[in-house]
Amino acid sequence: MVFLEFELPLEKLFEQLEKFKQIENEGDIDVSDKIKELETKIRNKRKEIYSELSGWQKVQLSRHPERPYTLYYIEQITKKFVELHGDRSFGDDKAIVGGIGKINGQSIVIMGQQKGVNTKMRQYRNFGMANPEGYRKALRLMKLAERFNYPVVCLIDTPGAYPGLEAEERGQAEAIARNLFEMAQLKVPIICYVIGEGASGGALGIGLGDRVYMLENTWYSVISPESCSSILWRSWDYKEQAAEALKLTADHMLEFGLIDDIIKEPLGGAHTDPEKMAKSLKAHLKKEIAELQQYSPEELIQNRLDKYSKMGHFVEIKEKVKA
Repeated sequence: MVFLEFELPLEKLFEQLEKFKQIENEGDIDVSDKIKELETKIRNKRKEIYSELSGWQKVQLSRHPERPYTLYYIEQITKKFVELHGDRSFGDDKAIVGGIGKINGQSIVIMGQQKGVNTKMRQYRNFGMANPEGYRKALRLMKLAERFNYPVVCLIDTPGAYPGLEAEERGQAEAIARNLFEMAQLKVPIICYVIGEGASGGALGIGLGDRVYMLENTWYSVISPESCSSILWRSWDYKEQAAEALKLTADHMLEFGLIDDIIKEPLGGAHTDPEKMAKSLKAHLKKEIAELQQYSPEELIQNRLDKYSKMGHFVEIKEKVKA
C-alpha cells in the first residue's frame, strides 16, 4: 500500500497487522484477537483522519497512484465493451478512451481520460492529458450515441488538456469549445462523473451534462493548486493555501450549485475498495439513466440549457446617465 503524508499514522498500524497475519499463517499461535484489535484501531484512526480533510489533502487523494481509473470502471460497470479509436481526422489519442458497452442490457457510450497504472502506461496515456484529437474522438462517439439513441457517460480524471505547442497548432481550444457547443445540443442523456482530477478546460471538454457528479475525494477547478500558487506567489510552496482559496472540493462545488450531488467513497478513498466503489457507481448510473430516458430530446436540451444558464451570480448596477 502507498500511504500519503497525512496517512502516516496508519502505516505503522498496517505494518503491525501484516506481522500478526504472517504469524497466524506460518505458525500455530492464535493471534485472532490481536488482529481484530488492530483492525478496529485502523478503522477508528481512518475515521479520525478522513473526517477533517483539507482541500489539499483531497487533491492528494484524487491523485493517489492506486486510485481506480476510467478503464477499471468501464470494465466493472459495463459488459461487452468495445473500444472505438481515432477522430477520423488526425489520429487516436490514448489519453481518452471510449466505446460502446452494455449496462443491464442497455447500450451506452462511455468515455473518459485514462492516466495509466504504471510509469510506462502513464507516458503512453500522456498522464491523462488529451490532445485535440482526443476531444474530437470523444465528440465522434457522442454523435454516434445520438444516432443510435444511446446515453452518454463521461468519466473525468485529468490534470488538464495537453498544453504542448503541437496541441495548440492542431486547435486545442477550438476542439474543447466545439465539444461544449455540441454537448449542449446533444439529443441523448449525458451523465458526467469526476472520478479523480477535474482540471480546467481539459475536464470541461467532456464535462457538460444533464447530471454532473463528483466522487467524495475529488476536485474540480479552473486551475490546479500548484499552478495557482506559481501565478500568485511565484512559487509552488503555497499550494495548500491555493487549494483552500480555490474551494475546489466536491462539497464546495455542490454548495455553489455547479454539480448535482456527491458520490460517497469507501472509508479511506476509492483505492481502498475499488470493487465497492465501482458497484456504487454502477448502481447510481443505472438510476440516472432510467430517470433521464423519460425525457424527450427537446426536454433534455432545454433542461440542460436552463441548468447552465442558472450557474453563477451577478449584480446589475444601473448608473444614471448625466445629461
